[in-house]
Amino acid sequence: MAKKLTQPYVTKPANEPSPGVAFKFWVEIQNVIVAEFKECSGLKMERTTEPVNEGGVNDYVHQLPGRNKYFPIILKKGITDSTALWDWYRTGLYDGQVERINFNILLRNVEGTVIQRWEVVDAYPTKWEGPQLNTETNQVAIETIEIAHHGLQPQSQ
Repeated sequence: MAKKLTQPYVTKPANEPSPGVAFKFWVEIQNVIVAEFKECSGLKMERTTEPVNEGGVNDYVHQLPGRNKYFPIILKKGITDSTALWDWYRTGLYDGQVERINFNILLRNVEGTVIQRWEVVDAYPTKWEGPQLNTETNQVAIETIEIAHHGLQPQSQ
């Protein structure tokens, strides 16, 4: 049976810090901040369910918990003279021996203090995309990398 909430609404004490802003984050690999990316998406996971029909029960279908599904993480940043992301993607390009690493995505508050950390486990790049080049715009050239992984571990600071 489902638990009942003890409060009808969520309250926040006045001295509790405000929520983090989504535009300040870093990517950290082996305890080194490697980049401040423009965009990060895919920080999500989903538990699948397995429907099970029970004979004689006609008003509902049991929904049993199944496996967790992890979505690809997509990182976008302005191109610099660093080829680190391309080099990581290129590892295993011809022999299938990809380089799996653990890395962290760090969310900062407006003062720059890290308030949330997500550890991305056993990750490797699956897609690299260079910038859209157009002489009619003056936008920053953006490099995109898509990363597969085996888990996401949120860790409060």
